[in-house]
Amino acid sequence: MNGINGNYRSAGSRRFMRFTVKFLFLFFFSASLSAQQPIAPPWWLSLEIGKQNFRAGDFGSALILFDDARRDRRAMYEQMERDIITLLSINEVRRIGDSLERVERYAKDRHYNAASAAFSELYFRVPKAGFNNSALSALAAFDRLKNYPEAEYWIGEVYRVEGELPLALSQYQKAYSLRSIADDPGFGAFLQYKIAGIHSIRQEYTEMIDVYLSIINESDTFWPNSGSNGDNAPVSDAQAAASFARSAMTRTLTEHGINRFLELYRYNNSVVEPAHRLLGFYFAPRSRPSAEQHLMFSFLIQNSIIIEEVKRRKFDFTYIDLSSLAQEIYNSSLLLSYIDEVEYFKTIYYFGVSLYWNGKTSSGRSLWEFLASQPQAGEWNSRAVMQLRNPRPEPLIEAPRS
Repeated sequence: MNGINGNYRSAGSRRFMRFTVKFLFLFFFSASLSAQQPIAPPWWLSLEIGKQNFRAGDFGSALILFDDARRDRRAMYEQMERDIITLLSINEVRRIGDSLERVERYAKDRHYNAASAAFSELYFRVPKAGFNNSALSALAAFDRLKNYPEAEYWIGEVYRVEGELPLALSQYQKAYSLRSIADDPGFGAFLQYKIAGIHSIRQEYTEMIDVYLSIINESDTFWPNSGSNGDNAPVSDAQAAASFARSAMTRTLTEHGINRFLELYRYNNSVVEPAHRLLGFYFAPRSRPSAEQHLMFSFLIQNSIIIEEVKRRKFDFTYIDLSSLAQEIYNSSLLLSYIDEVEYFKTIYYFGVSLYWNGKTSSGRSLWEFLASQPQAGEWNSRAVMQLRNPRPEPLIEAPRS
């Protein structure tokens, strides 16, 4: 009896050992395969790694990663869409009707975890209130979420640096059409500047101007789209107020000079500042009267931002004149970086040009006199000195900086 039991235990032990060996072999074999074939990163991480490669100059790898991010995001949302469709196809759910709240509660109570997870992801991307308690509206939202505007933009960036401008432009435009699902609310204006930059490089100036004006019409409260009401439609209150404000600014500038203008007015709208500035740079050398208004707004916005920063550091600062403000700029590395970014001295120079040749000679000369007193202005100091000696229209036709 003991021998039989002993043999049984030995056989059982041998079977256990064989099972253990097989299990360990399969475990390490699977681990080895995992090591050889790492799990692909999620779509958002692929995008971030692609950005790093792009900035390091590895454009080929970056393009692959951006495409992976685009594809993987689409695959994820397509699967979620299928999970919701599966839920909505259940007979009991079909009897519930289109109530999103009741469908969602059914999924949770009956442990349809994939559908519940899909709803959670959807509400993270799109406010639930926007669906008006409609399950079908929620389902339809997945069709748009399959797209990845940020990936489309970065693919365009690769094409741009490689000189494929038509492809880059197409990608920027595609990303812009999807801007409503981007995480950054400023993504649309950012893309418009990219689109305008491509048009500028390709010397498609009509298209470039249209894009800059679109940015201004959408985001500048002092510059409403005058054509939006139709030729014979009455002017809106907003348009009337904007027109009055612009007239008051121009009158102050003309009758009381630059310093009084900057004492009275502040306008901090960094979104539209580049559009005004670049249109001004384009129009001023071509003697287009509209350059004055664009450069007035660019000049005002730039100085409003500078004065706000000076006041942040010196709460008792009071604006007196451009020369005293310039001294504050030279004492701040942050402001020095800012005036370089927004081409501060160039803006002042062309603002002077547009004022002078629009008949506001005193205001135009005062800006050139300021530049002539600022050696730090470099080229614009020299050009202002020459204008003071012998005022003349700009001979050089410049394109805006892309």
